Amino acid sequence: MVINPCSFRAFLWCLALLVVAGDGGAALDSQATYLSRMKQEFAGPVMARWDFSATGVEYCKFQGIACDVSGNVTAIDVTSWRLSGRLPAGVCEALPALRDVRLGYNDIRGGFPAGLLNCTSLEVLNLSFTGMSGAVPDLSPMRALRMLDMSNNYFSGAFPTSIANVTTLEVINFNENPGFDIWRPPESLTALRSLRVLILSTTSMRGGIPAWLGNMTSLTDLELSGNFLTGRIPLSLARLSNLQLLELYYNELEGGVPAELGNLTQLTDIDLSENRLTGGIPESICALPRLRVLQMYTNGLTGSIPAVLGKSTQLRILSLYRNQFTGELPGDLGRYSGFNVLEVSENHLTGPLPPYACAKGQLQYILVLSNLLTGAIPESYAACRQLLRFRVSNNHLEGDVPAGIFALPHASIIDLSYNHFTGPVPAAVAGASNLTSLFASNNRMSGVLPPEIAGAVGLVKIDLSNNQIGGPIPEAVGRLSRLNQLSLQGNRLNGSIPATLAELRNLNVLNLSNNALAGEIPESLCTLLPNSLDFSNNNLSGPVPLQLIKEGLLESVAGNPGLCVAFRLNLTDPALPLCPKPASRIRGLTGSVWIVAVCALVCVVATLALARRWLLRARQDAEHDGLPTSPASSSSYDVTSFHKLSFDQHEIVEALIDKNIVGHGGSGTVYKIELNSGELVAVKKLWMSRRSKQEHHGSGGGGCLDRELRTEVETLGSIRHKNIVKLYCCYSGADSNLLVYEYMPNGNLWDALHGGWGFLDWPTRHRVAVGVAQGLAYLHHDLLFTIVHRDIKSSNILLDADFEPKVADFGIAKVLQARGDRDASTTTIAGTYGYLAPEYAYSSKATTKCDVYSFGVVLMELATGKKPIEPEFGDTRDIVQWVSGKVAAGAEGDALDKGLAWSPFKEEMVQALRVAVRCTCSIPGLRPTMADVVQMLAEAGPAAGRTAKDANNNKHSSGEPKL
Repeated sequence: MVINPCSFRAFLWCLALLVVAGDGGAALDSQATYLSRMKQEFAGPVMARWDFSATGVEYCKFQGIACDVSGNVTAIDVTSWRLSGRLPAGVCEALPALRDVRLGYNDIRGGFPAGLLNCTSLEVLNLSFTGMSGAVPDLSPMRALRMLDMSNNYFSGAFPTSIANVTTLEVINFNENPGFDIWRPPESLTALRSLRVLILSTTSMRGGIPAWLGNMTSLTDLELSGNFLTGRIPLSLARLSNLQLLELYYNELEGGVPAELGNLTQLTDIDLSENRLTGGIPESICALPRLRVLQMYTNGLTGSIPAVLGKSTQLRILSLYRNQFTGELPGDLGRYSGFNVLEVSENHLTGPLPPYACAKGQLQYILVLSNLLTGAIPESYAACRQLLRFRVSNNHLEGDVPAGIFALPHASIIDLSYNHFTGPVPAAVAGASNLTSLFASNNRMSGVLPPEIAGAVGLVKIDLSNNQIGGPIPEAVGRLSRLNQLSLQGNRLNGSIPATLAELRNLNVLNLSNNALAGEIPESLCTLLPNSLDFSNNNLSGPVPLQLIKEGLLESVAGNPGLCVAFRLNLTDPALPLCPKPASRIRGLTGSVWIVAVCALVCVVATLALARRWLLRARQDAEHDGLPTSPASSSSYDVTSFHKLSFDQHEIVEALIDKNIVGHGGSGTVYKIELNSGELVAVKKLWMSRRSKQEHHGSGGGGCLDRELRTEVETLGSIRHKNIVKLYCCYSGADSNLLVYEYMPNGNLWDALHGGWGFLDWPTRHRVAVGVAQGLAYLHHDLLFTIVHRDIKSSNILLDADFEPKVADFGIAKVLQARGDRDASTTTIAGTYGYLAPEYAYSSKATTKCDVYSFGVVLMELATGKKPIEPEFGDTRDIVQWVSGKVAAGAEGDALDKGLAWSPFKEEMVQALRVAVRCTCSIPGLRPTMADVVQMLAEAGPAAGRTAKDANNNKHSSGEPKL
C-alpha cells in the first residue's frame, strides 16, 4: 500500500494532539490546536505555563488569553514575554472571535504576519518593539481595526497609506521606523473621522505640515517629530480643539510660533524644539490652563519669556535653551505648580534666579548656564533635596553659595563656574553622596579646601581653578579613587604637594599651577603619566623627577626658581640649573656614587656611539666593495618626533625582521621591538603607494605621507591623553613609512572579548568603557578643534598591561575646523559595518554623534560579550537592534554576557546597557555627548573598593541615567 506522506504527517499531528490531551482522549478543538502550535513556535518561560497535558484543556484560563462567555478566544496579549519566533499561520481561521492581538516587546520574525490580514474582526493590533522589518502590506482588509501600533521597528519600503481605508481607526502609531521611503501624508487620511492619536515621528516624512490636518478635529495627540518637515506651522492646527499633545521637534520648520495655538485649551504638552523658528513665544500659549510641558529649545526665538508662566498651576517642564531670549525669568515660576525642570541655558536672560522655583519641593533640574543672570542663589534652593543637576555657570551671579547647595544628596553635577561667587567650599560637601562633578572655577571663592571633600566618594571631576582658595591640599583627596580631573590652578594654595595624589589611578588632568606650593615634586606622581600634569608657577624646589624630563614635560614645571636637574643631558632644558651636589644623598645616591654613575653613563654612551660609527663605516665599505647589505638598514628615513626619544632610527630599522612580526594588515606589517633600554615599542610599517613614491621622489624625498598616514600622524602627534595611544615618532622613507607607538601587551579589545584568549570581569570592562569614553570626550570637547575619530570599534581599542584602554588608528579621523562645524562637516562615508551610525544611510557628515553611536556599540559588546553582527540576531539585524529590543522589553538580563551570569555587578551592567541604548538612538540629536557619557558611566559604575558582597546587597535605583 502506498502511503501519502502529507496524509501521514497529518495523522502524526493528530496523534500527537491526542497524546497531549491526556486521559480524556478527546482531540483539542481548533482554538486549542492553534494555541498549542503557538506554544511550540515561541519558546519562553511564561509560555511554558500553557499546559496542554491536562484533561479538558482550559485554555481560556491561560495567562495572556481572554475568552468570551462562549469560550471563544477574543484576545492574545503576550507583551514583554521575551518570545522569539514566528506567529503561526491561520490565526484568524482558528480564532474567528479574535479582537485583540498584542505581541509588543518580543522578537517576532518573518516580517509582518500576513495571516493577520484575514482578521477582519480584529480591533487592536500592537506589534511595537518586535524587531519586524520589510514592507508593510496593504492594511485595508482589516476593516474593524481601532488601534494600530507598529512603532519602533525596522519597516522599509513605501509607507502604508492604505491605513486611510480603515476608517474605524482611532490610534495610529508608527513612531521610530526610519527605514520607510521618503513620503508625504495623503489628504485621504482625513477620512479617519474617529482618529484620536496620530504618531508618525521618525518615518522619513518630508515637505510641509499639511494644512488639512486641521480638519482632523478628533485628534488629541499629533506627533510628527524627527522628520524632514519644512515651512511654517499651519494656522489650521489651531482648529484641533481636542488636541492635548503636539510634538513637532527635530524638523526644519521656520517662521513664527502661531499665537492661534493658544486656542487649544485642552493642550497639556507642546514641543517645537530643534527647528528654525523665530519670533517670540505667544503669551496665549503660556496662558493655556492645562499646560504642563513647554519645550522650544534650540531655535532662533527672541523676546522675553512671558511672565504669565509664573501663574500656572500645572507647569512641570520649561525647556527653552539655545535661543535668544532676553529679559528676566518669571518671578513666580514654580510658585503654584509642582515645577520639575527649568532649562533656559544659552540665552541672554538677565535678572535674578526665580526664588520660588522649588516651592513645591519637586524641582530636579536647574540648568541656566550661559546667560546674564545676576544676584545671589536663593537660600531656598539649598533645601531642594530632589535636585539632580544644578548648573548656573557663565552668568554674573554673586554672593556666598548656600552651604546646602554643596550637600544636595541626589545631585550629580554642581556647576557654579564663571560667576562672582564668594565664600568657602563647606565641609558639608561630604553629604553629596551622588556628586560626580564639582565645578566652581573662575569665581572669588576663598577659605580652604576641606578634607571632608573626600566624603563625596563618587567625585569624578573637581575644577576649583582661578579662585582665592588657600591652605594646603588635603591628603584625603587621594582617597577619591574615581577622580578623573583635579584642577586647582590659579588659587593661593600652599604647603607641599601630597604624595597621596599618586593614588588617583584614574586621573587624566592634574593642574596645580599658579599657586604657592612649596617643597619637592613627589616622584610617585610620575606614575600618573602620560596624564596632563602642570605644576608650573609655584615655589617648588629640588630635582625635577627624571620621568617628567623623559616625557618632555619641562614646561609643566616652569616658573619654579627652586627646581633643578640632577645632571645635564641633551634631553633637558638648559634653562633649568644643575642641582647642587651636597654630601648628603641626592636622589637616593651619595655624591661620590652619583659621580661614578654619571661617568659610567658617559662611558656607555661613548662606547655605543663608537660602535655605531664603526658599523656605519663597515656598511659604507661593504657598499663600496659591492657586498650585500641588509635591506632594512639601507633605507634612509626622515624623522618627525612627538616625544623625547630614547632610541634612534637605526635601532628601529635594524629590528624590522621576521621574528619580530606580530601582525599583518592590508597596508603593511606590525612589529614588536624590544629596545636596548628594555622598553617595548610597536612599529607599524606601511608600504607607500606608487603615486606616493612618485610624489616622494619628485619632491626630493622627505615628508611625503599617504593621506591616511598623514592624518594619523598629525592627529596623534598633537594630542596627549592617557587613553589615546602614544605616537613616539614617524619615519618617512622612499619605500615605506614607519610609525613607532607605545606597545600594548594585551592587544586589542576585540580579541579580549571575542578571541577566546582570556576573561575580563565587569569592573575591568567598565574601566575600559570609561577610559575610551574619556579619550573620546577629550577629542570632542577639550581641544581647540574637535576631532571626530570616525572608526571607533573594539579592534581599534588597545589594552596596556593593566588593561587601561587606548584609542588607536586615527587614519580616517576628521578635524572639524570650527566649533560650529561640530555636527556639519561633510566628508566621504567612513567606518566599519556594525559600528556605523544609521544616518550614514542618507548623510555623509562627520559628526561627534557618529562617534557616540560607535562607542555605544562597543559598550554593548562589553556588556553582552557578543559581536556587532551575530547570526542569532536574525536577518538585517545587529547588536543595536537586538539589545534595544531586550531593554525595551525589560529583559536586559537576558542580553548580558553569559560568562558574567553570576556577576555581583549585574545591576551595574544593566545600567551600562541602558547608557549604550541611549548612545545608539537612531536620532543623532537624542544621543548624549561623550562628556555626558563619561558622567553617566561614572554614575553607573562599580564603586571603588566595593566587594562582591557589597554588590549583591546593592539596593540603589536602576533608573536610566539622565542628562
